[in-house]
This record gives sequence, C-alpha cells and structure tokens, in this order.
Amino acid sequence: MNWPPGFTGAAAFTFDVDAESAILWNAPHNADRMSVISHQAYGPLVGVPRLLGLLERHRIRSTFFVPGYTAERYPQTVRAIAAAGHEICHHGYLHEQPTGLTPAQEIEALDRGLDALRRTAGVTPAGYRAPMWDLSWRTPALLAERGFLYDSSLMDADEPYELRVDSSRSLVEIPIQWSLDDWEQFCYLPDISGSGLIETPAKARELWQAEFDALREAGGCWVMTNHPFLTGRPSRARELGRLMEHVTSHADVWVATLGEIAGHVRGLGLTPRSIVRPEL
Repeated sequence: MNWPPGFTGAAAFTFDVDAESAILWNAPHNADRMSVISHQAYGPLVGVPRLLGLLERHRIRSTFFVPGYTAERYPQTVRAIAAAGHEICHHGYLHEQPTGLTPAQEIEALDRGLDALRRTAGVTPAGYRAPMWDLSWRTPALLAERGFLYDSSLMDADEPYELRVDSSRSLVEIPIQWSLDDWEQFCYLPDISGSGLIETPAKARELWQAEFDALREAGGCWVMTNHPFLTGRPSRARELGRLMEHVTSHADVWVATLGEIAGHVRGLGLTPRSIVRPEL
C-alpha cells in the first residue's frame, strides 16, 4: 500500500454508537427491561462525551458509526459528535444484520438510516459498517447505488482495497477484525450477549496494542472498534487513552478517519478485486 508521504501504515479509532438499537432489532421485548436499557443508554449519555474528550486531548479525528434509531433517540449526542469534527457514518437503522433481512427489508433499513442521519445531523455519510459486521452478498451493490465511498465490515486483508461491485463500480473496503473490537472483551448482558467473563481494561489494551505494533511492522491499516456503552466506562476509557498515546507516538503511522483513508485509497486507482460466493 502506498500511504501518504512520510507514512508506512495507517490507524483509525472508530466507535459504534449502538445504544439501545443493538438489543432491540430481533428482540423488541428487551424494551421492557429497564436495567438492560439503562446499560445501553450509558453510551450516548455518558460514554460519548467522555470519549470525545479523549479524542480532543490526543488530537485524533475519528469515525462514529451511528444507527438511525440512535440518531433519532439522541440527536444532541450525534450533533455533538459532528460539531467536534468527527466523521459520522451509517450503521443500519435499528442495528439490523443484513443477512437476517429480505432484500426489501435491507433497502428499507439502509434508506431509513440515511434519512435519520440527514434529518438529525445534516450528514450524508460516505461510509457504512454492517451491524455485527455481517454484510449480505447484495449489500455492496446497494451501497454503490446510494453513492457510498467505502465499507468497513470485511476481514480478508491487512490493508484497504477496492472491492468490486460489478464491471463498472467498486467500494473501498477498510478491513476490521474481531480481536480489535471491545464487544468480545467487555460485553455482558444477561440472556442477551456475552459469556459473563469481563476482561480487565489493561488486558484488552495489551491485545489491541500488540496488534497495532504488528500491523505497523507489516505496513497495514489498524482499525479499532469501540462501543461507547462499553469503553466509555471510566477505567476502560483510561486504558483507551493510553492506547491513543501509544499509537499517536509513532510518527510513521497516519492516524486518520476512515473517510480520509478511503479517499486516499480511491485516489490510488487500484484494480478492484472480487470476493466470490462459495457454491455449495
């Protein structure tokens, strides 16, 4: 990968502002569980302001993926993210997994999410991240039809590439991975998600930092995914701040938003490549 002059790799801190949407789409009865709802509400109410402070302190511009339902429920939070200079992108409407939807339902979720972000924050997003990182085989074409520049949901590379949609269109794909997500480290909701094992923040940071160091050596693109209702908690945010300090201390790593990274990749004129659905 030819990174901008002076850089041999890239890094991005990204946040999925799921809030209540993550537990309501396929289980609407969770709305009756006041304690569970309060756990999710911590993200936009407390976690986002704390994380915005961290980003400002370390002079990092970030990418926030926001479900449309979150934008409608917490418009002031989403506007605060935009006002702080961060990128806001699409993350479904009610955190619907594309593989669990019919074609008509997937189109509805995409368009409803777009409308919510435009109305609440005045944003037309350039990027998309599938809820649960679970793209359907039809998702890339739907994104291309709506003018998206990039997606960040796939896991088959260490650096961004052009994902072929058809003979004339492609999306920039910025890969992610499960080991760089705080959900596996911290999320526990009784009868909903998680094993009950909640890692210490220091152990999580050690994992994420090791992957950063290795990807830096490989000249790749390190993409961290955090959820404000998880890593917005004080001890976790403190360790995330230490990770930010480590990442930004490396002058040869370009710390940027995913939109900036995608724009650079699109300018390289890379030959798009395909992912072929297995035939069973």
